Amino acid sequence: MENYEKYVGQIFDNRYKIENLIGVGGMAVVYKAIDMLMRRVVAVKILKDDMAAEEPSVKRFINESKAVAMLSHPNIVNIYDVSVRDNVKYIVMEYIEGITLKSYITRRQVLSFKEVVGYTIQILKALEHAHQKGIVHRDIKPQNIMLLKNGVIKVMDFGIAKLPNADNATMSNKAIGTVYYISPEQASGEEIDARSDIYSLGVMMYEMATGSLPFDAESPVSVALMQVNESPSAPREVNSHIPRGLEQVIMKAMEKDPDLRYQSATQMLSHLVKLRENPNIIFKPSPAEKVRRFFSSKFRKKKTGRSMFPMIMGVFTSFLIVFTIAGLYIFNSIFNSSSQEGYETISVENFVNSVYSDELKEWFEKSDYYTVSDVEYRYSSSSPLGTIIEQSPSEGVRKKVLRGKKECKIKLVVSGGEQQLTLGDFSVRDYRLAASELRSLGLVCDVQRVFDETVEIGYVVSTAPESGSLVKSGDTVVLFVSRGPEGGDISVPDFTGMTEADTLALLIGTNLSVGRATYVRSDQEAGTVISQSILPATKVAAGTSVDFTVSGGPKYGKGAINDSDDSSESDSDESSSANTPITLPDIDEITTEPPETPKIDENPTEKPTSATEEPKTEPPTEESSSNAEESSEEVAPSEAPTDTEDIPADTESGESAPEGGEEEESEND
Repeated sequence: MENYEKYVGQIFDNRYKIENLIGVGGMAVVYKAIDMLMRRVVAVKILKDDMAAEEPSVKRFINESKAVAMLSHPNIVNIYDVSVRDNVKYIVMEYIEGITLKSYITRRQVLSFKEVVGYTIQILKALEHAHQKGIVHRDIKPQNIMLLKNGVIKVMDFGIAKLPNADNATMSNKAIGTVYYISPEQASGEEIDARSDIYSLGVMMYEMATGSLPFDAESPVSVALMQVNESPSAPREVNSHIPRGLEQVIMKAMEKDPDLRYQSATQMLSHLVKLRENPNIIFKPSPAEKVRRFFSSKFRKKKTGRSMFPMIMGVFTSFLIVFTIAGLYIFNSIFNSSSQEGYETISVENFVNSVYSDELKEWFEKSDYYTVSDVEYRYSSSSPLGTIIEQSPSEGVRKKVLRGKKECKIKLVVSGGEQQLTLGDFSVRDYRLAASELRSLGLVCDVQRVFDETVEIGYVVSTAPESGSLVKSGDTVVLFVSRGPEGGDISVPDFTGMTEADTLALLIGTNLSVGRATYVRSDQEAGTVISQSILPATKVAAGTSVDFTVSGGPKYGKGAINDSDDSSESDSDESSSANTPITLPDIDEITTEPPETPKIDENPTEKPTSATEEPKTEPPTEESSSNAEESSEEVAPSEAPTDTEDIPADTESGESAPEGGEEEESEND
């Protein structure tokens, strides 16, 4: 029995990695795979080993790829690649997540009117496209129709399709599809055309609408005879809920005489579109159709006595071929039995876990029985490099060989060791993108900041190990990321008159850091930069901190209002308070926690302020607070490309008011 799992994990043509088995058919096995070049999921259809040795099967396999390669339609499965080599023959096609229409019919039994019409319209659109290209499918059946989760239909398996200008030696014009769905001309061995696909589709519609096949018998030959000679029961006799118009479409598609069927997929499609719009419609035959039906019935009566002859001759010929082949095989066996002298039967030795070394190669060369026909190298984390992990045939298989002829051919799978990757060149790339790509490859990323005069800040200078080195999963790669030149060549902008939000954005854009901000009372709008610690146009290094003096507004620093006796002294205190710079905590506090709005005593006579007390400074006004909030909303510190080591990180305090502000109110209370 063939081991279909043997291809799982293998990579074909350094591109298609086989993931898992999807299904097994009569000729081929289908796998889910990854196209590593295009980075997409695909389906890989591999011809079975026993079929790969048969020329007709190979020709049918190639025929399918040629047929679909000529087509491009949303209701036809796409083919991306074809490979026909000596050891493996496969087709790479579109991966579809769904079930066959046959499975859906089996599960639902009878489909609704909407489903029957909707699915048939999609199939007809696919056939219309194929017929326009001169391709006849010749094997339309629900097993060859895929139904996706969203209701989309995909027609597949063009293995016995009739191609335009095809070589008869490659695929006979009289090829027979599945007996339950073949047209009468296919069963009789007559010439076929696009109307044969329409008959098969009519059978499918009959099955979808009624839940049963129009013809069924114990043997395929009996079914084929029924396809040629008998008329099916009317669909409404099986399912009375079928609209009259749908029954008309089904019966016309299943006419025995091709001239009485729909003459094209386009014609049948137009009737179904009308039926979808009006389920109660009844189609009236045209005068030309009545004439064709009359002459067809007369002609069929005269031919009734001879209609069975082609089918009977076909069956007789098939049996004759089978018996001839069987006779030749028996004769050959008897003849060979008399010429087996000198042959001996050996049991294949075990080579698994042996090292495929020069010594073993030399042993194979000197062996009288064995020869290595193929060696495949496969990555393995569990087997050391050079160790044989599989062999075919396996240990213990008995082979009849002639000594000295090396007739026992061995295929070996040898471990290529743990998979290694060639480290790419990540220089002059954004370090965040480089780190993400390294992690996706299973590597550990370590970022280290270095000064560099040529590479832009935040971009990779170099890596360790260097590009081109071999690494394996789990290895650590160090990214050396530029911090800019050590001496500095950044020109400090002029921030005077800018808002806090604009200042912070410009700082980030020029790779500078925020130093300390001092708020003072000023006639300028709260949050406006009055001065800066470094003069404009000064050359500094990247990440240099800049201190600012910021306007707190005209009311900034005003505390509680005193009574009339102490008014002059209070005014003096307020004036000194306005001229006293207020040093706020680090920029992180300004951008994330704005200062509180000062509280003004509405009753100055109840809470007088002593003239001997030192003036207390209040936090910025609401205007300054709102500017600080705008600064934190517009520019997120985590998005800045500036080296985080250069930004102050003192964010332990959640308050931005100077010491004593809150405490004074408590004492006055």
